[in-house]
Amino acid sequence: MKALDELTFDNRFARLGDAFSTHVLPEPLDEPRLVVASSAAMALLDLDPAVAETPVFAELFSGHKLWAEAEPRAMVYSGHQFGGYTPQLGDGRGLLLGEVYNAAGEHWDLHLKGAGMTPYSRMGDGRAVLRSSIREFLASEALHALGIPSSRALCVVGSSTPVWREKQERGAMVLRLAHSHIRFGHFEYFYYTKKPEQQAELAEHVLNLHYPECREQPEPYLAMFREIVERNAEMIAKWQAYGFCHGVMNTDNMSILGITFDFGPFAFLDDFDAHFICNHSDHEGRYSFSNQVPIGQWNLSALAQALTPFISVDALKEALGLYLPLYQAHYLDLMRRRLGLTTAEEDDQKLVERLLKLMQNSGVDYTLFFRRLGDEPAALAVARLRDDFVGLAGFDAWAELYKARVARDGDYSEVQRRERMHAVNPLYILRNYLAQNAIAAAESGDYSEVRRLHEVLSKPFEEQPGMEQYAQRPPDWGKHLEISCSS
Repeated sequence: MKALDELTFDNRFARLGDAFSTHVLPEPLDEPRLVVASSAAMALLDLDPAVAETPVFAELFSGHKLWAEAEPRAMVYSGHQFGGYTPQLGDGRGLLLGEVYNAAGEHWDLHLKGAGMTPYSRMGDGRAVLRSSIREFLASEALHALGIPSSRALCVVGSSTPVWREKQERGAMVLRLAHSHIRFGHFEYFYYTKKPEQQAELAEHVLNLHYPECREQPEPYLAMFREIVERNAEMIAKWQAYGFCHGVMNTDNMSILGITFDFGPFAFLDDFDAHFICNHSDHEGRYSFSNQVPIGQWNLSALAQALTPFISVDALKEALGLYLPLYQAHYLDLMRRRLGLTTAEEDDQKLVERLLKLMQNSGVDYTLFFRRLGDEPAALAVARLRDDFVGLAGFDAWAELYKARVARDGDYSEVQRRERMHAVNPLYILRNYLAQNAIAAAESGDYSEVRRLHEVLSKPFEEQPGMEQYAQRPPDWGKHLEISCSS
């Protein structure tokens, strides 16, 4: 394992030059203190987990110190925000400190969020507050533990620095890890500003470093776009299957690698609601839960437009046509597994849709229903879950179809069924009220709840003795928390 001063930097994005980013130093936070660190994320950099408790750790990730080899850069990009194009966005409160490669040869961006003002801050102060930093940290690591592609979070460092949002809060920084922080909006920026040389340089950079296998194809750029389409289809299928709402699916928040990042007003579903809107600023419901699938396609179309200098329009349309079939295949495969099914039948989609409609009408807890469905043999499980539903006749009809479907699925023991279903149906998810409880404690100086919640969420499928309170339905107040972009 490595010490902090043994990290090996290779700042590939910084070498693209000033057309792509601006050199900016982080603004230090006052009285930095470690809130929480992820040993799993530290392992990606071959770091010894013990270094998180050293004073230099908090100093490095609060802007007080910097590696000599680091080249902090604020990236420039644009994007479609709530459907409208914004010509220039960029890292308004984040900095790409540099790229580190580990013993396995993997490159990881060190991206510090809340690092102060940059040329792209617009009217903002460049800061992040403790609550938003904690939420991003927990979400990044929780999604990864669920098997959903996501950026990672190394740590949160808190401070005494005052920051004004709706009220005065404390500033914090979160250190994010990803193989790249390039977004759809990067390509849009150079396309709409009519800078073909820089756009070509960006495309080569992404192709060579992140999609090298596409070089072997007759049309490398087209092969890369197809891969981006497939990765996004799979990612959003996992969002939908596990009830995750991103909240702000602007094109500047969409990763060129097809991973979840830029966490703002996200939420996991408590009671199933296909029309759930987790961002209270989203008055039109553009980024509602059910809209995430078509918005994913919309965003890919925006990226396709920016790639027209490299790929024919007909080829781009054909590749975009893969999105929905790929999404549907990934989603149905996940939902079959969540229902404990190992084979495929033609009517499985209808079985899933019918169940979700019943859950919607009855306000059934989305996560706990699937977990409890695997606790017992199918007949016993549906009998116990029956009381959660309002329309009993409708549920009874579905239950008969489900029991017959399970019977046709295969000959396996109930122990096997339970193990298989519990391996894909989490007991613990990052509910908003759990995050709020941890945030409230942290804002009073107690970081133990953040750390405990992070540990629980790192093993979402395993029953953890003594942690039953994290697997309960939320109280009524916990279902109605308003989460905004400033969160």
